[in-house]
Amino acid sequence: MVILYEVHENLYVNLTNRCPCACVFCLRQTRDEMNHSGSLWLEREPTVDEIIAEFDRFDMSKYRELVFCGFGEPTERLEDLLKVAAYVKEKFQIPIRLNTNGLSDLIWQKDTAPMYEGLVDTISISLNTPDSEEYLRLTRSKFGIGSHEAMLHFAGNVSRYVPNVILSTVETTITKEEEQRCREICERLGVTYRIRPFE
Repeated sequence: MVILYEVHENLYVNLTNRCPCACVFCLRQTRDEMNHSGSLWLEREPTVDEIIAEFDRFDMSKYRELVFCGFGEPTERLEDLLKVAAYVKEKFQIPIRLNTNGLSDLIWQKDTAPMYEGLVDTISISLNTPDSEEYLRLTRSKFGIGSHEAMLHFAGNVSRYVPNVILSTVETTITKEEEQRCREICERLGVTYRIRPFE
């Protein structure tokens, strides 16, 4: 099973294949791997001990960041994610980023933002669109129409605990007017807006 894999100068953690969304643009619908990683479809979810053991196979001094991002939503395994992050922080002192849909409050039915404090340096959240109905159409979130507002609430809240919070959209997928609305949302929340290149 591919648990850790390299992309550019970062090491990625593939925790789970579970996700509350079925995004129409999700890369896992069209490929099995990223950057020659080998298949990111897991036979089963690795234990925390198995994940930690994998780090012995890599020269951690090579990487700029450790990134929680695989073929699933990492916060489906939030407590395990944080255990791995704590281990990495203590042993390697490397910056940690979480790529997420920002729905961990809905997944766990509680305020999860404080849990990331001191363990995650950057949280990058897929904003996708400024519109809640269009967000639901794109993500097909199992949580329904409230997903967009819950994601925005989480983004604003978690910025009190995590130094860098980024909301992103993908270049060419929305209009310039929609990008401006996204920018205004981010300004209101006090987080960074990023337009990612289309893959």
